[in-house]
Amino acid sequence: MHSKSYLTVRYAETDRMGIVHHSNYPIWYEVGRTDYIKLFDVSYSEMEKAGIMMPLTDLSCNFIAPARYEDRIIVRTWAISLKAARIEFTYTVKKINPDGSETELGYGTTSHGIIDSRTFRPCSLKKRMPELYEKIKATL
Repeated sequence: MHSKSYLTVRYAETDRMGIVHHSNYPIWYEVGRTDYIKLFDVSYSEMEKAGIMMPLTDLSCNFIAPARYEDRIIVRTWAISLKAARIEFTYTVKKINPDGSETELGYGTTSHGIIDSRTFRPCSLKKRMPELYEKIKATL
């Protein structure tokens, strides 16, 4: 199971060469993660209310082709690993061409710790939000 996040490249996301600056990809990944969590009828806000935060521990971005101003893109996101206190996501970023076909622009991964929002120590998603844990685990 994966989420699909649709975006249109904004002018502010481009650099002097007229292409999307690489620093926007992690932001797009965050959009994808937020949409992915929503697939399970939970929001990041609800996770935070339950005392859970997911700080980034690792990020990789691989670039294949440039995105440009006003390109329509799709970010596909899915979890590839889930442990009690760690989760890893993978992403693909593709341009949606006028004919509906897609051109791969890049891909990447992020790893996140699962921590208690008060103590900043690792905590178990399986214990704090067992239903969410089991739903995500079932998709791996």
